[in-house]
Amino acid sequence: MDCCFMFGRRSQHAVEGDEGEHSVRVFSYNELRKATQDFSGANKIGEGGFGSVFRGMLKDGTLIAVKVLSATSRQGVREFLTELTAISDIKHENLVTLVGCCAEGSHRILVYNYLEKNSLSQTLLGSGYSSIQFNWRARVKIAVGVARGLAFLHEEIRPHIIHRDIKASNILLDKDLTPKISDFGLARLLPANATHVSTRVAGTFD
Repeated sequence: MDCCFMFGRRSQHAVEGDEGEHSVRVFSYNELRKATQDFSGANKIGEGGFGSVFRGMLKDGTLIAVKVLSATSRQGVREFLTELTAISDIKHENLVTLVGCCAEGSHRILVYNYLEKNSLSQTLLGSGYSSIQFNWRARVKIAVGVARGLAFLHEEIRPHIIHRDIKASNILLDKDLTPKISDFGLARLLPANATHVSTRVAGTFD
């Protein structure tokens, strides 16, 4: 069973010790384990400074991308959900959409919408992984989209989020080759030494 923490009304599935309301859908570890076939290597679609990503399918047939954080969160469940709520409320055409999370025991897992064309590291740069042909129109669309997403994070939202870990594996593509920036704001969820990215500036809220 999964549950959802929503602002504005009391959830029937409140986490123990959680007195607030959250707009983040919470999955059980068992549900995500089944969705990814026990986090099998065959379903692994990426790996970065924050953890490994697996392709999964929910019972209703919805495809998801499941990021298993590589380090233990420095927060309890309530604080973890609060941080994720702030991230999930950030919406932009060129940012990935956070679907939910798992905060069960020591597990800290993020669930995103699945993007059909994977990342630039496996498409534009990884000729062995993809047969996609990028014309100049597509390349310009990707470059402009990434710039718009970064401008939104860096300048338009309050508080600002500075993302200094932009690389091919953090730029995901949907079926129309619209770029989506991932891994923004995650440094606040992990210990300072959990990634090579500086948590004082990179990927954090100002």
